[in-house]
Amino acid sequence: MKLKVYTVNSFAKTIEGGNPAGVVIDADSLSDESMKDIAAAIGFSETAFVMKSESAHFKVRFFTPEEEVDLCGHATIATFYVLLSKGLIKPGVFLQETKAGILSVEVKADSSIMMEQNTPSFYEIVNKKEIADSLNITENEMIDELPVQIVSTGLRDILVPVKNINILNAIQPNFEEVSRISSKYNTIGYHVFTLETLFGSSTYCRNFAPLYGISEESATGTSNGALASYLFKYENIKKVHDHPFVMEQGYSMKKPSEIIVELMVKGQEMGVKVGGKVLNLSEMEVEI
Repeated sequence: MKLKVYTVNSFAKTIEGGNPAGVVIDADSLSDESMKDIAAAIGFSETAFVMKSESAHFKVRFFTPEEEVDLCGHATIATFYVLLSKGLIKPGVFLQETKAGILSVEVKADSSIMMEQNTPSFYEIVNKKEIADSLNITENEMIDELPVQIVSTGLRDILVPVKNINILNAIQPNFEEVSRISSKYNTIGYHVFTLETLFGSSTYCRNFAPLYGISEESATGTSNGALASYLFKYENIKKVHDHPFVMEQGYSMKKPSEIIVELMVKGQEMGVKVGGKVLNLSEMEVEI
């Protein structure tokens, strides 16, 4: 039996850019094992499976080539762009049921998509030397004033500040160590960033998640949602651009990507939305 899979590039800055994701519509009949096999066959960092929901407009599950994850930003953006392009929804606000909770997604008239993420949670501050060694850099190449910290807006990431783009682009991680440390701290991976940027954006980033079969990812919604929240928390230390935040990612992979993050701050409460543009809608078939 052949299954239709839609593919798009989320957060694309150029036609070559963005992060590819697979989207399977009407996935209710698929078993967990089938979804995992399909994600592995497609080979993208994440594939989204759209189902019926009793508590939201849609239920969406996300699989890497290795296993299921609770939430995926770029695959959410991909999902709602496909639903819009296929005439299954119109611009508006929708609820999606995920393993990270029920979250809203705004589909704009210009076909850009913004997704709600969880209220940010700040966890352990991690030893810089431990992280530096796994990235084959020195502690001196990290930003002194900013901590290495685990932050989540749906998925736990280790946020790693380095001093400039040259340092960041030159990083060649020890992926075995990155996987071990990611597992040790129960995180997806590392989101490494610098406040030096190419185009006057907020940050320039690279993302490593080898524990989940992703050596490097060209655009990550959840990680950048966490990063914007982190920058807002520490903005008295280093320059941070006005909201919305604009994150540059994927340039080291020749996949230029732009991730937009909006923070809604009321007193001690913070809401997070992440989104951007989508390009390159196409279809493929997978044998199941």
